[in-house]
This record gives sequence, C-alpha cells and structure tokens, in this order.
Amino acid sequence: MGKITGFLEYERQDETYEAPEKRIKNYKEFTIPLEEQELKAQGARCMDCGIPFCHSGCPLGNLIPDFNDYVYKGNWKEAAKILHKTNNFPEFTGRLCPAPCEEACVLGINEDPVTIENIEKNIVETAFKEGWITAQPPKVRTKKTVAVIGSGPAGLAAAQQLNRAGHYVVVYERDSKVGGLLRYGIPDFKMEKHIIDRRVKVLEEEGVIFKTNSHVGIDVDASKLKEEFDAILLCGGATVRRHIPIPGADLKGVHQAMEFLKLNNEYVDGVADFENIISAEGKNVIVIGGGDTGSDCIGTSNRHGAKSVTNFEILSKPPEGRPAHQPWPYWPMKLKTTSSHQEGVERFFSISTKEFIGDKKGNLKGLKTVEVEWLFKEGERPQLKEIPGTEKTWDCELALLALGFTGSEKTLAEQFGLKMDFRTNIEASTKDYATNVSGIFAAGDMRRGQSLIVWAISEGRQAAHHVDAYLMGESNLPLKDGFDLPRV
Repeated sequence: MGKITGFLEYERQDETYEAPEKRIKNYKEFTIPLEEQELKAQGARCMDCGIPFCHSGCPLGNLIPDFNDYVYKGNWKEAAKILHKTNNFPEFTGRLCPAPCEEACVLGINEDPVTIENIEKNIVETAFKEGWITAQPPKVRTKKTVAVIGSGPAGLAAAQQLNRAGHYVVVYERDSKVGGLLRYGIPDFKMEKHIIDRRVKVLEEEGVIFKTNSHVGIDVDASKLKEEFDAILLCGGATVRRHIPIPGADLKGVHQAMEFLKLNNEYVDGVADFENIISAEGKNVIVIGGGDTGSDCIGTSNRHGAKSVTNFEILSKPPEGRPAHQPWPYWPMKLKTTSSHQEGVERFFSISTKEFIGDKKGNLKGLKTVEVEWLFKEGERPQLKEIPGTEKTWDCELALLALGFTGSEKTLAEQFGLKMDFRTNIEASTKDYATNVSGIFAAGDMRRGQSLIVWAISEGRQAAHHVDAYLMGESNLPLKDGFDLPRV
C-alpha cells in the first residue's frame, strides 16, 4: 500500500448528515460528502494486511485493498475499474449495504475499521461524474435468448452479465418501473431513484430490453415464455409478507410495511397523490419489527408529521459492542442506530404485541403488549416466555408490520412446475443455480430467502455464469471475482 503507516496517522471519518429537523422536511438524500483529501486519508487507513479479510467478508469478493490504495493515490479512474470488476452496482451497495466487509476489516480488531462503504460510494459517484461509466455492448451476439424475471438487484446484475456475454436478454418486471424493492421498498432519503434510472439507461444502451407492467404468470403466459427463450432466470424476490396472527389484525390502520413504503415512494415519484397513500400525519405510529424495513417506516412516518413514533422488537436488546460469541471476522449482532432512529423514535425490546384494539367503526385505536424473555437451553431452540404483570395498552392509530418475508410467491413455481424448499423458496442449488426444470434457473431472494442487496447482486452474477455455461457449454463470466470478459 502507498501509505504503510496510514492506519496509525488517521482516525476513521464518516460522512455527516444534515440536521434531523432540516432533513425530515423532504425525501432527498441528506449525507454531506467528505472532501477529496479526507477520502484519500480514509483510503490510506487500509493497513496492508498480510492476509486481508475484508474481501472475504463481502459476498461479492470486492478487491477492497486495491481500490483503497488507488483512492489514496488519487487515481479514481483505476479505482472505479477495479470496483466494477466484481460489483455491477456499487452506487446501490455504497448506500444500502450493511457493510459486512467493514466488520471483517483487520483494523477493526482493535480500532475503527476502514470506511469501505463510503469509499465505494465516492468511487462510483466520481466515475459517473467524470463520464467513465459508459455502455459496454458485446462485440458478438450468440443468438441465444434469456428471460430474466424480476428487476431487483439480482435480476439487473444477471441481465447485465448475460448481455455482456452476447445473449439477447429481456427483463420482465410486474411493476410500472424497473428496480424491484430498490425502487418501491427503499425510501428516497436513503437512495433517490434517479440513481436507479441512470444505471438502467446504461443497461438499455448495452442492449438489455426491459418490459414493465409484465407480470409473468398473470398477464404474461409462463408456458409461452418457456417456448420463446432458451433459458429463464427467476429473480422475483421473497415477497410473501409475514403477518401477525392476533385479534384485530384486520382493523383499518394495521398495514404491512411494504404497502406503506411503496405507496409513499410512488407519491415521491409523482405518480400518486398524498391523499391516496397511507399517511402517518398526526397519528401515534407503532412500527412492529426492528430491522431496516422498520427503520425505513420510522423515517417515513417522521416525514409525514406523525404525532409520535414507537418501535417494538420482540428480540432482546443487542449489545452495543461485538458479542464475545461472535468474534472477528464474523458478522456481529449488535445494536444498530440508524439515521431514521436519530430523527425521533422510542424503541422497546423484548416486547410482544398481543391484540389490536379498534373502535365501533373498525378503526385502529390502540394495541396491547406484554414483555417477554428468551430462555436458552443448550441443544434446543430458544423459548419465548411472557412475563406476568407486564401487560400494557398503547395509543395507536397506525400500526406498521415490518416483520420480514416468509418466502417467494407460488405462482411461478406452479406454472413452471418447479420444486420449492421447506421455506417456500424456489429450490435451486448454488452449484449451478438450476431448478428441477431444464433451462430454468433461480437466484437472489427467490432462491435463498430474504437477504442483503450485496447477496442479491452476488447471486445474480453467479447465476449468470451458470446460465451462460448452460447455453454455450462453458463461460468466461466470473463466478465471484475477476474480470467481466465478453465472449469473442
């Protein structure tokens, strides 16, 4: 590395945020970028490890020490080339990934880890600004055709890889715009949607065809699709939302988080009126579920002008530091405080919702909870126990269920005759991502279940390799890392 003593000379420095009272007045991104010299210093903190673990912590295998070194040296163009060797969409991961690479950083053993995610975002933003990211259409077409179903990060990554291998690729998306949960599940204050649009434009210039408002299995016949294409890759995500089976769950005012977020994103996009969304304005909002989706609901509710925002999590409160039983370089389950939490929320852990309370007109007015504790016994699953005498009633006019997903929808499996696993995901092995039906493959959340954006991109890239090999007998597309080599 260029600055061998950089990790001794510079402290970790993160992007700062606009003040909460300012940023909650709109839906724009609110990070304040570091200056170039500050970013170079952050790249210099990469400590020339004998054996770096950061890139093994990353599902994409990003060549992190290499691009950190080029950032330190000010060679942003070379850094962008290296970053794009393994990651099709660093502008997505640089904003949305929880950065397992940083938890695996060697410097993180006894100091703050390198700001890998922020460096990644600045590399790709510099590349777009300088015009270095341009379409790379294949020099030769194979005349093979591939249908990719779903335009989330897995589908987009696979489509770009397969197109660059020379195949004709058509992406089917059931919604009106491309992006999947990137567009409809992620609020604009975390990623503005022009970030998706500029990358989709590059894919279109490379030759990828997008067909929106095309719900395969509903208004696009699955059997005809199989006749028309040489291969099909399913990247439809894990979209079956988990419900809460308690009294009052059907009251007006109890909504799934993704319903709430999608309608709001459509409002921000200008395709829906505020009157037609699920509004938190002036309401006591309770978000049930403590993950990233719950956090997104908190930030959105505050922007609506909620009277109060409360967050329930049934699990115990995690420690603020790395737990002893999750040593470096493993991913630690520790307390996460997001920018949305900082904007205003009261958080409660080890609490379970028992009943929703409504008025005579069926409107939600409150809910009942009880505190719980988790009992652990070696060799057995943890047991949940309610604590007597801890029942409580809360005022609530809007309850948002951010409880995750239980698997993929069954429509495609039924129409294509595909096997599903015990978690109702499409059954396909990581060996080749192939399903039980010849020529049909699956990747991303639809195959592995609800997961991270970085895993979706990784699976899309790897599945593309196996689809290419199925079509051509061999593939030059990378499995995890290396150059994106078009067939010549």
